[in-house]
Amino acid sequence: MSVSVTFGGEDLAGQATETAKRLAAEGVPQALAAGDPTLWGPEAEAEAAIRLGWLNLPQTSREILPEIGKLVERARAQGLDHVVLAGMGGSSLAPEVITATADVPLTVLDTTDPHQVRRALDDRLDRTILVVASKSGGTVETDSHRRIYEKAFRDAGIDPAERIVVVTDPGSPLEQAANEAGYPVFLADPNVGGRYSALSAFGLVPSALAGADVERLLDDAAAVRPLLAQAEGNPGLELGAALGAAAVSGRDKLLLEDSLSEINGLPDWIEQLVAESTGKEGKGILPVVGADPRDTSDELVAGIDSDGSLTVGGPLGAQFLVWEYATAVAGRVLGIDPFDQPNVAESKENTARLLAQPELPVGTPIVVDGPVEVYGELPGSQAPKDLPEVFSRLLEAVPSDGYLAIMAYLDREAAFDAPHAEGASFEEMTDAWSAADPATLRAELAARTERPITFGWGPRFLHSTGQYHKGGPQNGVFLQITGAVEDDVEVPGKPYTLGRLQLAQALGDQGALAKRGRPVVRLHLTDRAAGVARLLEAAREA
Repeated sequence: MSVSVTFGGEDLAGQATETAKRLAAEGVPQALAAGDPTLWGPEAEAEAAIRLGWLNLPQTSREILPEIGKLVERARAQGLDHVVLAGMGGSSLAPEVITATADVPLTVLDTTDPHQVRRALDDRLDRTILVVASKSGGTVETDSHRRIYEKAFRDAGIDPAERIVVVTDPGSPLEQAANEAGYPVFLADPNVGGRYSALSAFGLVPSALAGADVERLLDDAAAVRPLLAQAEGNPGLELGAALGAAAVSGRDKLLLEDSLSEINGLPDWIEQLVAESTGKEGKGILPVVGADPRDTSDELVAGIDSDGSLTVGGPLGAQFLVWEYATAVAGRVLGIDPFDQPNVAESKENTARLLAQPELPVGTPIVVDGPVEVYGELPGSQAPKDLPEVFSRLLEAVPSDGYLAIMAYLDREAAFDAPHAEGASFEEMTDAWSAADPATLRAELAARTERPITFGWGPRFLHSTGQYHKGGPQNGVFLQITGAVEDDVEVPGKPYTLGRLQLAQALGDQGALAKRGRPVVRLHLTDRAAGVARLLEAAREA
């Protein structure tokens, strides 16, 4: 099956066509397909020179398929059918899409929420195999997960070397630790950035263990690869030209419709790729996943096999490669380096400084509304009287070209644990889930504004849209949600728990956002279930 890109609307089609023609005249398709690092200017050349290995992954990744096959056979022979992936950003988002599309189970830990981690620990530990995936080898969340599982395995009388597999870059501290511990190690191509690593060991190892056909994924990507060197009939060029031209003309809000198709969850992966690659130097394309179009002048609607104004069709492996290529093209159109992430480290450094303090500086709430404490500063001189006023003032603060970002440092699976009466109808169960799901807050607030609202789970969004928040256009308004921890998890060998780390990450990012002069408010739920219910109630009152 080929990949196709179609446009709805004469203006977008015309802009995209003219931009694609210009890029073709400049020789961009052939140069990019050949891995030319000069395409994004002299300042980006050094970084691009070590970040274009993703172009060749449809072929080079085949080298590790035999070893992956042996690992899968061993796991099956040992009855290890609970595959857990500890990874953040590019190390987790692609496997999540691959396995969801293949309809095979994978437990993804891209969180520091102790409730979510404990749930995974309590699930079939005797049949668990853990993939620890980190490009740098020093990702704090992933390092914490490794330490926690090592202790859990030992406490259960299980040798961690029989249950832990590592995916990392050559020479990383994680490779060294894995070799010392006797863990199997898969080394990824160091010339591939994390968000471009879907077709590398980071995407393939956990997906294959879960039961996905990763060779077919590479086959589908390899089939589209020759098209990416062409000036015509090049889906990556067409898509990249459309994204870049739309953004330059002011249509920089990319609404990604998660429409019905054979591919599940791809918008979440695209969100990281596009936001982290383009959101810098005050520019960028803001992906908005799952929102209803508002027909505003700054939005571009994209669908996967859908009827959006920009439609991309084709199998998953090919879509990975085409979107990566298109993002690189859009970076050239925007005049930015699509391979660096200059602002991601800021929140990490803030978190490290906070964890070094005896107590986390949570501050004093500006208002308490039942089970919700409100921290931060709102526009205006008066303190808000209640939560509905907080929401109203935040929405009023969003600029005409801006957005509201909701960032929830909570258990993203908890909504599906919502209690419901036995024999309840599907509609009643859906209502129960919605009432327990903080993501529903986005829909409630979206009904009260024309501006786009994004929703991200912390800290996973820090490895994706977190770059855009701090490096992109400074027109965002930010709403954090944190929650009380009832059953914390110790991180062996570290002076903090997961709950403390989670809160420090929220506070660290809050500081980074506040430094830029944009409104940022943190809502702390002293009771998580009651707090979510109050959030939704207050949003309806706003």
